[in-house]
Amino acid sequence: MEILAEIPFVLDPLALMKPLRIEPGSGDESDLLALIDVARQVGKPKAVYTESFVEGRDGDTVDIGGITFTSRTLNRNLATAERVFPMIATCGVEMDAAFPACGDMVQEFWWDLIKTHLLGAAHKYLDEALHRKFRLGKTATMRPGSGDASIWPIDQQRGLFALLGGVEAAIGVRLTDSFLMVPNKTTSGILFPTEVDFRSCEVCHRETCPSRHAPFNKELWDAMQHD
Repeated sequence: MEILAEIPFVLDPLALMKPLRIEPGSGDESDLLALIDVARQVGKPKAVYTESFVEGRDGDTVDIGGITFTSRTLNRNLATAERVFPMIATCGVEMDAAFPACGDMVQEFWWDLIKTHLLGAAHKYLDEALHRKFRLGKTATMRPGSGDASIWPIDQQRGLFALLGGVEAAIGVRLTDSFLMVPNKTTSGILFPTEVDFRSCEVCHRETCPSRHAPFNKELWDAMQHD
């Protein structure tokens, strides 16, 4: 497992104020700037990844690095892949430990948005590091629990953590009994080379999902069910 711990990030106050509808010169701006200052001091976004190989495929399962994952969609997407990259990116446990306004629901919301920006920095850094080191071309990523529950069930997180090994010791991210990750602004998945665009949103029926990045693709959904 490779650890990426020195990940740079930028927090632009104006970019944060706009979605929060905070007016320049207001008391809210002052409070937000104070939170940004704390985040700049303590924030340490991190990521881990490993290079793994597909060892077998059988119906709805895929064997990767000695771990069996159950997902017809994952099987289909990795039909021609031999080398894949299990990974986890996080805003960093330091952000949870340093939140200075516990009990203030508004500032908790603001802090969560700041954490999202740090997670974004971790994602970008990890993606660039993988593409640079392994000279990857076009890639896609699948994440346990993303999209409809049947696409890649969230309980498959257990196998992903086992495949990476020692995640909590490495970057502080832990898996709960319900397979959620702590800190909450953490994502996991498998990045793989592909010639075909794929986003989990394309096979997700949740029309009102705030994280949607692509429209539902019925043709792709039907293909996933009958392959």
